[in-house]
Amino acid sequence: MALNLEQKKVVVAELANVAAKAHSLVAAEYAGLTVEQLTELRKKARQSKVFVKVAKNTLVSRAVEGTDYACVKDALVGPMLYAFSQEDPGAAGRLIKEFAKANDKLVPKVVAIGGQMYPGSHVEKLASLPTREQALAMLMGVMQAPISKLVRTLAEPAAKLARAVAAVRDQKAA
Repeated sequence: MALNLEQKKVVVAELANVAAKAHSLVAAEYAGLTVEQLTELRKKARQSKVFVKVAKNTLVSRAVEGTDYACVKDALVGPMLYAFSQEDPGAAGRLIKEFAKANDKLVPKVVAIGGQMYPGSHVEKLASLPTREQALAMLMGVMQAPISKLVRTLAEPAAKLARAVAAVRDQKAA
């Protein structure tokens, strides 16, 4: 069903709002997927806080103007499904990667992050990005390492003394 001008403006405004706040974009060809499969994809997208939209490429091109995703305008050809990560950068990549494993009709074509466009094969790299919690845990581990090393170094002379006393005790007992 064709959209009238007002409906197109609403779609462009919605996409522009999402694109302005999104961390990454994955555009994938979805030709051949059934309605049930697309419904399942949308359900998983809601759970992982990914905005998924099937829209005309011209509307998406207008919506991404002035955002980090303007770089993808020339690559938008054919029937495309757009997944915008709203919480963490790798969420859209993980969603598309996992769904494409079970549904070979879903083919990632374009990945965009940080104002750079990459081919669809980079969805693996995007999916491997850590979540916010994982990144914070890694940072805390890096920050904690020098402190724990210092504590072990300071405790070592006392531990050596204790081992030496125990060795002397065992030697006298024998």
